[in-house]
Amino acid sequence: MNRYGFVRVCAATPEIRVADVDFNVKNILSAANKAAEKGAQVIVFPELCITGYTCGDLFNQRALIKAVEDAIEYLAKKLPEGPLIFVGAPVEVYGRLYNCAVVYNGGEIQAFIPKKHIPNYGEFYEQRHFCTCEKMGRNYVESWRGKTYYFTDNVVFYDADMPRLTVSAEICEDLWVPDPPSVHQALAGANIIVNLSCSDEIAGKAEYRRNLVKMQSAKLMCGYVYCDAGDGESTTDMVFAGHNLICENGSVLAESKLFENGLLFADIDVDKLDGERKRCASAFYEGYKNNDAAFINVNICGCKGETERTFEKYPFVPKDGARLAGRTELILNLQTMGLVKRLKHTNAKTAVLGISGGLDSALALLVTCRAFKKLGKDSKDIIAITMPGFGTTGKTLKSSVDLAKALGVTLRKTDITASVSKHFEDIGHDPGVLDVTYENAQARMRTMILMDTANKTGGLVIGTGDLSELALGWATYNGDHMSMYAVNSGVPKTLVKHLIKFEADRLGGDAGKTLEVILSTEISPELLPPDKSGEIAQKTEDIVGPYVLHDFFLYYAVRWGFPPEKVRYIALRTFKDMFAEETIEKWLKNFYRRFFAQQFKRSCLPDGVKVGTVTLSPRGDWRMPSDACPALWLNDLED
Repeated sequence: MNRYGFVRVCAATPEIRVADVDFNVKNILSAANKAAEKGAQVIVFPELCITGYTCGDLFNQRALIKAVEDAIEYLAKKLPEGPLIFVGAPVEVYGRLYNCAVVYNGGEIQAFIPKKHIPNYGEFYEQRHFCTCEKMGRNYVESWRGKTYYFTDNVVFYDADMPRLTVSAEICEDLWVPDPPSVHQALAGANIIVNLSCSDEIAGKAEYRRNLVKMQSAKLMCGYVYCDAGDGESTTDMVFAGHNLICENGSVLAESKLFENGLLFADIDVDKLDGERKRCASAFYEGYKNNDAAFINVNICGCKGETERTFEKYPFVPKDGARLAGRTELILNLQTMGLVKRLKHTNAKTAVLGISGGLDSALALLVTCRAFKKLGKDSKDIIAITMPGFGTTGKTLKSSVDLAKALGVTLRKTDITASVSKHFEDIGHDPGVLDVTYENAQARMRTMILMDTANKTGGLVIGTGDLSELALGWATYNGDHMSMYAVNSGVPKTLVKHLIKFEADRLGGDAGKTLEVILSTEISPELLPPDKSGEIAQKTEDIVGPYVLHDFFLYYAVRWGFPPEKVRYIALRTFKDMFAEETIEKWLKNFYRRFFAQQFKRSCLPDGVKVGTVTLSPRGDWRMPSDACPALWLNDLED
């Protein structure tokens, strides 16, 4: 495991010949050495791969079992010592034959893990040859070739030098039953489950198998390494395809092509798994009282350097693919239905929102239009107010007007310069001093206009601020920070852009054209005067940093609880083609400073829609003291 929690695992499907032990051992050794050379710390081979799964009644032949016993001891001497290695073999104990995973590390046999559930249906006749481990009656075997070994499926391997890495194993059918051993292994602490399998291929089975492994890794919040037998097993009526899968908490990290033997690698993030289990501790460990698993200490070495994992630059944005449109529509519907409920519950006659010609207000207006359509209400009862001030440019003002007209809502224009100038007189502020008072007075004036208009028309103020702004505290307290329902509060800026692009393409016409203009406009609160050419002078991303970085930081710092050092590590790898190292470090430090300093704004947020796994609502997923000290996090970056 490298310093950032990545463990390199390998599912190895070598070429085998049924009942040719010497040939199989040679190829197992070759595959194991290649995997170890590439830094694998956990290497998994298929079920019964020393002999082949399809030996049938040859399993009753003493000559075969004797050759297997010799091979098991030979592999202990020849396999690379660093990784934890699982090899499938038939093992005879006290006159009975068991389908086992033989576990190797450090030049020794560490344990035998017998298969618990023995299939005897369809094309499987394992009960003809193998016993279930439940008939063993003990968790160890004495004098297997003169030594005593653990002999149980209820065992967890760990390394005292890497306590976050804990590994257990089950075998093929064990996963497919209602109560798999991996459930109990995970509850006993295992965060990586390996499965030695020999699953024959039939039409449609690969998809079912993929879903099964994905969901088991999600349910157990674990890494799951599924190693399947390849075409060397194909015989008589059955064909095997070597369908290997490596999953992590419901996501497929790596998947082999069918009918291609070989090595499949992935880097499992045990820090991520550890954080997820801590976050859901009450649900994950509830009711688990009997921790009778045997823990075996092994010395694992292997991948200590760079991970080969890649990370999405836009973790909040749906990935391209056949389901992209459906996922996007779902997010918009979540926003819409949350607002529908609030409008119905309050019997609101109108919806009032400020439109600025920027991204957030555009999305809020689009969602409000959807909600009114869902309710069968006249879109004229949506009151969109554009409130130009000292920093408003002609481009954004035109976008505000054009969008409101294209969507058929009621447009009002209220210039705030005179009222804010009078307010400056009231508080004794020099309008020539362009400080935070100058900026926030405008934001609060706009909020007052919206609130009072909503009162006058019997409506609700719809909030426009997004999740990224909440994370950074880029909002005026009791200004744009406040509303009666915040439809964008669970939507980060990178996702806002994606949703607007989706709606622009869907709507087309004048609305689509205006939304495209908004997408191309610099992000700005427009609270400072334009430059000499009348263009936006106050550019948000020049002040707080690029939102593509901040959304990335937010996702991994909040959703997965990664320490700053690890967030920096993966950000440097992910954005090396976009930003210099010092740029990433600068904005990461700024993210943590602002995130801690601005929690007081998040502690009193209005209600808003949760659309994803990251939300900063104090009533939902995020409970943080407003005065927490950031020193530990900032020191982590400095160190």
